[in-house]
Amino acid sequence: MAFGLIIFGLIALVGWIVQSRLKSKFEQYSKIYLQNGMSGKEIAEKMLYDHGIYDVKVISTPGRLTDHYNPVDKTVNLSEAVYLERNAAAAAVAAHEVGHAVQHAQAYSWLQFRSKMVPTVNVSGRIAQFAIMGGILLVNVFPSLLLLGILFFAVSVVFTFVTLPVEYDASNRALAWLENKNMVTSQELAGAKDSLSWAARTYVVAAVGALATLFYYVMIYMNRR
Repeated sequence: MAFGLIIFGLIALVGWIVQSRLKSKFEQYSKIYLQNGMSGKEIAEKMLYDHGIYDVKVISTPGRLTDHYNPVDKTVNLSEAVYLERNAAAAAVAAHEVGHAVQHAQAYSWLQFRSKMVPTVNVSGRIAQFAIMGGILLVNVFPSLLLLGILFFAVSVVFTFVTLPVEYDASNRALAWLENKNMVTSQELAGAKDSLSWAARTYVVAAVGALATLFYYVMIYMNRR
């Protein structure tokens, strides 16, 4: 039990460090203004156009680092800082989110698999939460409840790992387009790469943390007697 808490503590610490570095990197590269003068919105629209995608809208969404692509209504949602600003960080994030739109348009297999998992993950996540809580309390009386919770939680763990190739591929598409279309200078491209690499690490930490949590629950189940 103590070993598990130490592992959780370390993962939480690493997660905090990565998130802090991501925020500081975003602030750092927000000060490198694009020589082409384009905003995040304009970068996103240009990348969509260059890939022959005309049915996706670029809109602004409230919050900070809330950028995402919604495949349901085909919208690239950019946070206000990214939507309006004209810097390397905004260009990186905007191009990354359009990378997901390109994946969608080109039927990228990992994105399709991830999208199909979403309904299952939403349901299994809710069931796992209650089954694990009850299972831990009744582990010596009703161990099958904890096992059920572990199985449902495992679905969420798989989801976090499926997310990794989706995110890395979107970043690779974004950086390749920014470079090949000469949208950024070498300094701006370096900032974009660094920004996206730290963003990707947040997903790695989340996946490792989910896997460690799964093993922790399995240990409780195995040591129930």
